[in-house]
Amino acid sequence: MAEYASEKIVAYCGLVCSDCGAYKKGRCGGCHSEKPMNAGCKVKPCAKDRGYCTCAECSEFDHLKDCKKLNNFISKIFGFVFRLDRIGNLNKIKEAGPGEFTP
Repeated sequence: MAEYASEKIVAYCGLVCSDCGAYKKGRCGGCHSEKPMNAGCKVKPCAKDRGYCTCAECSEFDHLKDCKKLNNFISKIFGFVFRLDRIGNLNKIKEAGPGEFTP
């Protein structure tokens, strides 16, 4: 997995795992671990099978919002409720590189 600035743990989908309460309490090891919170996530196997650290590496779509695994109804609700911008984080990673990413 790529190293991220400020030792942030970033999920395949762009969530910052190290900022999550479940991660901080040890209930989730982040999606790069063997103990992820959401075992049914469709993003993880897609990115993992392609050898990506995050979806920012994907070149299948011109815009990450076009990916239905990453940007679906449930993820939009989740992002709205918890005020998370996974795609924004992924775009920042694309622009700055994983070593310079800061949420």
